[in-house]
Amino acid sequence: MPRKQDAQRVLKNLGRRVAELRTARGFTQERFSERAGWTPRYQQFIESGRANLTVASLVTLANLLGVQANDLLAAPASREVAKGRPPRRLL
Repeated sequence: MPRKQDAQRVLKNLGRRVAELRTARGFTQERFSERAGWTPRYQQFIESGRANLTVASLVTLANLLGVQANDLLAAPASREVAKGRPPRRLL
């Protein structure tokens, strides 16, 4: 029998995965949230697992990150969310 999932754990993992993918693509929370059409505060809530996302928001995240929506529900590579700004890209 499959193990029951806890909604809070799923949201936390989703937030970590979003943060992981966002930083890997060189976006700050502010820049990413601007492109998504929501506030940086909402982006912080998503990445901390405190936002109960709509399907529309999940699809927006996936499109901006260049992944499928179900990829965001996969376990993150790390348990910790990186803090601070992403490293600068050299041109």
